Amino acid sequence: MQPIWLWCALGLVLLGLEMVSGTLYLLWLGLAALGMALLAWGYPELHVAWQALCYAVLSVVVCLAWRRYESSLRVNPRIGQAQGEEIGRTGEITLEIRPNQPGKIRFSQGVMGSKEWTAVSTQMLSVGQTATIVAVEGNSLRVRAT
Repeated sequence: MQPIWLWCALGLVLLGLEMVSGTLYLLWLGLAALGMALLAWGYPELHVAWQALCYAVLSVVVCLAWRRYESSLRVNPRIGQAQGEEIGRTGEITLEIRPNQPGKIRFSQGVMGSKEWTAVSTQMLSVGQTATIVAVEGNSLRVRAT
């Protein structure tokens, strides 16, 4: 079998797997394999070892180009928000918080785009009690009783 058909088959298999997974990991490898099929068509005398090396280089170049393009599209979600401006805001506990179990806190006015947050504390806080934000830890707020 000629190398051009092997590269086409590899590219189509990788693209098919990408369509099933939807992760964008295999898309670039599949496109690089189809690019190698074009290269094998244009240069049929190119040895298989050189084709494999070209595929590896092409895969890396395509992946790096995508990363560079994707990073230019990213938007900083903290633009327009002062770091730590939510510290000190008070809200009402809506789901009991225990030292080893997170609960929920609700604010009358949204904090970082949401009115209700998962909250953790080293204290026992019951429903209806007010609490103050002392830190933001990932997707939850560390609070203490006020």
